[in-house]
Amino acid sequence: MVKYFSCAGLLKSSWDQVCVAFWQRYPNPYSNHVLTEDIIFREVTPTNCLISRRLLTKTSRSPRWMERYLPKHMASSAYIIEDSIVDPQKRTMTTLTWNISHARLMSVEERCEYHINPDNGSWTEIKREAWISTNIYGLSRAIQEFGLARFKASVTKTMKGFEYVLAKMQGETPSRTLKETATERARETALAAKEKAKDLASQAQKKQYV
Repeated sequence: MVKYFSCAGLLKSSWDQVCVAFWQRYPNPYSNHVLTEDIIFREVTPTNCLISRRLLTKTSRSPRWMERYLPKHMASSAYIIEDSIVDPQKRTMTTLTWNISHARLMSVEERCEYHINPDNGSWTEIKREAWISTNIYGLSRAIQEFGLARFKASVTKTMKGFEYVLAKMQGETPSRTLKETATERARETALAAKEKAKDLASQAQKKQYV
């Protein structure tokens, strides 16, 4: 069973600028989860298309109920493959990404196409598609819903990161607002407290039966 999701995005910058920003996305304040990026393969085809493959290493904290299915050293990190094709003639850039870590538990494939907005030649439109699947019997729906929620949150950060890098390229002085920073830290603190409370409750329950 595969869960499908699609959405569209708009960047108010030219296609050329977006393509340049794509290779300069990391680091940015919205991508602290991206640890490394390595080019595995790159070539220019006879038709002048640029083909690339990159390996990305990201932090990926799994929920407690999912961690039991993962090796301890793999529960907080993930490796992602990113293929891309830049076609200067058609003025399109197409990317395909998928996880090679935890793939048996949950597989997330994403396809994005960047092209010139038909209503404004100075803007860039993004068509995004995702396929989320799992082989865990009995938990497939929960895992897919978790994967979809995380994917949607990731898309929001990706777009903000793009806007940040594009603004910086254009000589502006982008920065995260204090409100955004405070809100994110508050969420992280609340999540950590919730997880700790669950652990303590679980330990207390175990002691009752000892």
